[in-house]
Amino acid sequence: MGLFVPLDRARRAEAASALGSLERGIEILLCLAAGMRPMNLTQVHRSTGFSKTTTHRLLGTLQRRGLVTRTGGDYTVGGRLADLVAPRGWAVQGRRLPGSRRAVLPHLLQLYEATRQTVNLAVADGFEVAYVERLYGHNRIKSPSDGVDRAPLHCTATGKVLLAYNAGLRATFLAAPPMRRMTGRTVTAPAVLERELAAIRGEGVGYAREEFAEGVCCAAAPVFGPDGGVCMAVAVAAPVGAAALPRMGAAVRRTAHQITGALLL
Repeated sequence: MGLFVPLDRARRAEAASALGSLERGIEILLCLAAGMRPMNLTQVHRSTGFSKTTTHRLLGTLQRRGLVTRTGGDYTVGGRLADLVAPRGWAVQGRRLPGSRRAVLPHLLQLYEATRQTVNLAVADGFEVAYVERLYGHNRIKSPSDGVDRAPLHCTATGKVLLAYNAGLRATFLAAPPMRRMTGRTVTAPAVLERELAAIRGEGVGYAREEFAEGVCCAAAPVFGPDGGVCMAVAVAAPVGAAALPRMGAAVRRTAHQITGALLL
């Protein structure tokens, strides 16, 4: 009795032992891409049939190469692979939103026409925001995110919005190492950031005032997915003094509501 192993599990283990590291890495990526929710180490280990040690090692390698993202104890397909597995939509916290690009882009263009400033659409990727769409204004100021399309959560309007409406991400982020100071205005005290995130939930709009890049201000609002959870953040960034922040905030909040409605259709 002690030697009995269910047949399907035995077959998975036998097949797993025959795979090389490359093939095993691919199997893990396919496992994560097929899921609709983030998976922890045990779930990936059970789904692939690989040992926990092997699974943990390969997940670490994939994470370092940007193909897998880890938030807390959960793993999801990373930003680099998301564009491949969902070319007409976006992978948001392990959940693919097929067709989302077609539904969202008209609203982003409308926001750009209304503001004539840079429009960003961002998703959370670990402790960073990943900009999945960007429409640049003519008077934009250079930013550290140029060329990489990524930025820290705590000092960007989109990042603050994603933190404000995702309790799990917020708890994990605030328990992480100290926040990096990007400019003299960057908020790095957890208590101060938490108060600001609470205000964002009350108002429905987040702001960044020269906190990520000198001379740049930004307003962002949350986009909610079909399950009711925040899935993206839409933002307008402008040179300081080029546009009134309250007006930008009203514009992004209106656009975020429109995009939320479009994703439900």
